[in-house]
Amino acid sequence: MRFTSHRDFARAFERALLRANVPIAFSQGFSPHPKVSYASAAPTGVASEAEYLEIGLRAKVDPTELRLALDAALSPGLDVLEAVQSPLNGGGSLADRIDTGIWRVELPGITPGDASVAVRSFLDAGEVLVERLTKQGRRTFDTRAAVVRLAVVGSDSATADVPSEVTDIPCAILDLVVRQGTPTVRPDDVLSGLRVVADLEPPVPPRATRLAQGVLTEQGELVDPLAADRPAAVVGASSL
Repeated sequence: MRFTSHRDFARAFERALLRANVPIAFSQGFSPHPKVSYASAAPTGVASEAEYLEIGLRAKVDPTELRLALDAALSPGLDVLEAVQSPLNGGGSLADRIDTGIWRVELPGITPGDASVAVRSFLDAGEVLVERLTKQGRRTFDTRAAVVRLAVVGSDSATADVPSEVTDIPCAILDLVVRQGTPTVRPDDVLSGLRVVADLEPPVPPRATRLAQGVLTEQGELVDPLAADRPAAVVGASSL
């Protein structure tokens, strides 16, 4: 599923809306499109447990029934975890509720000790410049400024929760919290930064998983984008 592009997912989701008979609203104009807005799409090649989107409907529906219908209409691995109704008087766009992401990055073939040395060099640097090829050509930008937290949680060959299931080599695991600005700093950019400052080069392709998204408060808490739309009894924030 991590190699499903954003466009592939968008097509799959819009087809699921039709299969589930969701009363989706359409834009006006010569070429109407379903009113679906995606927020902070994950780059191709990473997994995610926290993707968000909002849809406009022609009629009011029960959020639980909508979630179940869409989940049944989507392919296995594309799971709808929750649906909530936005307030009628508006509560800001979904994009306004997301400025930070939490990632887990696994580095097979890298020991936690070597990863810790590289992370320390990265955090001690005033800036870490990397280059990425964009639609406008090659662009150089600072990855250090966007990183809120970078730490090694560690792993060894006996760890059972490494998705690669590689058991004969060490595997360091990075806990990464990064602000989503312009340009967006992705996990592969941070890995490029580790290569710049410490020549850290995993012999096996790394695996990144987005665990959560939200707004980072001054107290270091990540507020769930859907928290404001849930019943007051379950509104909360996860501490960083």
